[in-house]
Amino acid sequence: MAKFLFEAKYNAEGAKAIAREGGSARRAAIEKAAASVGGRLESFNFAFGGTDAFVIVELPDNVTAAAMAIAVGQSGLASTTTVVLLTPEEMDAAVKKNVSYRPPGG
Repeated sequence: MAKFLFEAKYNAEGAKAIAREGGSARRAAIEKAAASVGGRLESFNFAFGGTDAFVIVELPDNVTAAAMAIAVGQSGLASTTTVVLLTPEEMDAAVKKNVSYRPPGG
């Protein structure tokens, strides 16, 4: 399975819901959502600054990650940025690939 980092930003109504239900309830909801599509929640952390929560999940594939992001966005209470995470071993394999690339103007 692949790992994804979701950076979540809550709007005012989403923040009110967090205040009502609590952070643990939000983590449990994300854990349930990930499991419903064959994934697993690895970590859920709230944060200060421009991003309200950082969520790392293992999901079967990119399509499943897109489905999760769409579900969050459709709620109207939060938006996400999705980052595909690579293991060091995946990076090892990537740097061994021979890519024929011509830069612009080159």
